[in-house]
Amino acid sequence: VQLQASGGGLVQTGGSLRLSCAASGDIFSNDVMGWFRQAPGKEREFVAGIRWRDSVKNYRDSVRGRFTISRDAARNTVSLQMNSMNSDDTAVYYCAVQRNDRMTSVRSFQSASLYTEWGQGTLVTVSS
Repeated sequence: VQLQASGGGLVQTGGSLRLSCAASGDIFSNDVMGWFRQAPGKEREFVAGIRWRDSVKNYRDSVRGRFTISRDAARNTVSLQMNSMNSDDTAVYYCAVQRNDRMTSVRSFQSASLYTEWGQGTLVTVSS
């Protein structure tokens, strides 16, 4: 499947931005779609994940309560609504798919190594 991320841009501290990721192929019920980010000079880190079957979600602690991940099964799209943004959110954001043949733990959403398909990334810059 090909993943196309969009919605990045420049936003002021405290502002909001919405990212979208469209998948060109099938997403299956036990699959997980996730958002990761990589800031300059830092390693890629998990942001949020959602299981396709039941929309169970997981977030990194620093974005919980500010970011919301959602999916639209009809459009094969996953979105990330980002509110109350700060400079620590500045990064390139990637969407990815984790393929599973059975239901996996919510904790597994965080493991980048389990994701096999990645989008091209979209840049988010938060200015003060």
